[in-house]
Amino acid sequence: MNDDRSETTNGEGAPTLGATTTLAAWLVYAFLMAPIFVVIGMSFGSQYEYQFPPRSISLFLYWKFFSDPQWIAALWLSVRVALMSTVLALAFGLSAAYGLVRGEFPGKRLVTLLLMSPILVPVVVIALGLYFYYARLHLIGSYSGLVAAHTIYTMPFVLVTAMAGLRHVDLNLEAAGEVMGAGRLTIFWRITLPLLRPAIVVGALFAFLMSFDEVVIAFFILEATSFTLPVKMYGSIQFDNSPVLAAVSSLLTLFSVCICGIGVWLQRNR
Repeated sequence: MNDDRSETTNGEGAPTLGATTTLAAWLVYAFLMAPIFVVIGMSFGSQYEYQFPPRSISLFLYWKFFSDPQWIAALWLSVRVALMSTVLALAFGLSAAYGLVRGEFPGKRLVTLLLMSPILVPVVVIALGLYFYYARLHLIGSYSGLVAAHTIYTMPFVLVTAMAGLRHVDLNLEAAGEVMGAGRLTIFWRITLPLLRPAIVVGALFAFLMSFDEVVIAFFILEATSFTLPVKMYGSIQFDNSPVLAAVSSLLTLFSVCICGIGVWLQRNR
């Protein structure tokens, strides 16, 4: 009887504990998300100052952002750098992932660790090292130098997704292609690559997002005459503290949510 009562009590208490835990989790989420919603609310104000809630709802700050040549120049520089670094990260990351997953050679774990090191090393250390290295090569302030730096920074994200996708590709399909007389390059382009398409798209999306939002490396490498959108935002906070930042932050938040949503959707479909 005592055992039955104990089980009943535990069974009745479990949902209560679970509900409490769920409520605590939602409270933490609400606390973390509250600043984002405050910024989004301020972005619809019509004044030249930060105000929440806004006195009136308008798109004035968004219009001011899209009509300012400096903001647009920073935006397009971020887009160009992110696109170029994503393409290069895909090229190098896919090649490295294929060699690491399909190949066997001495020092494989060490090579993997070295290629993944940009994720493990603090970004400020990477930026400082690149700054001293680029200073000797006279690449400070150059577009190509920033693209190369962002390629190094974003390639591990492509590498991780590509390696995960390759582990799910059936080796028998590649073996069948080899039996039919196809070469390794043909097998890769006609069999392996189409099967890796979801992983490639996810890796490209996250590489683009990481490059587009990166501020520390760009701050070290770029000169004062040119800046990406995140660097422009950082400078705006320091010098003019324009409320346009609320509109820019809202757009970046929406962009990041869309990228993450597409990535999750592709992973589920795969």
